Amino acid sequence: MGILTDDMKRVITEQRLGFVATVDADGTPNLSPKGTMVVLDDDHILFGDLRSPGTIGNLRANPAVEVNFVDPFARTGYRFKGTAAYVARDDADFGDLYALFAHWGALAEGIKGIVRITVERALPLSSPAYDYGATEAELRAQWAQHFETIRPGPCGPAGE
Repeated sequence: MGILTDDMKRVITEQRLGFVATVDADGTPNLSPKGTMVVLDDDHILFGDLRSPGTIGNLRANPAVEVNFVDPFARTGYRFKGTAAYVARDDADFGDLYALFAHWGALAEGIKGIVRITVERALPLSSPAYDYGATEAELRAQWAQHFETIRPGPCGPAGE
């Protein structure tokens, strides 16, 4: 049995935007959002290298990585720790992995390589609001109202 549960896979698939933490050459943290996240199997997460020179450079020097996914309405998610490997376009595995990104059309065509993360540990994330009795339904309603206030309607304020 792999590390990724059905719920973890659901959150990754629904949210798609993962925040990838790596370590710079000087030992400082680097955090970068990646919007092309997909689940490969029970132990691997992938993202496409579209515009990630800093992240890729960091991972080549030190493959340790953590990725966080959070549902902004439920205020819950997961953190995944593991190691990353870069799969370049000329690697034998590239074609099979690339097929998972092809539905993004022109965006996928810009993928220079694919980062395959082997998940070694997964932990849940949740808001402290749950510790004080908040329910998921209450938090979803609160944050839906907040986002509607800052971006009313399906496309934002008129004129945008």
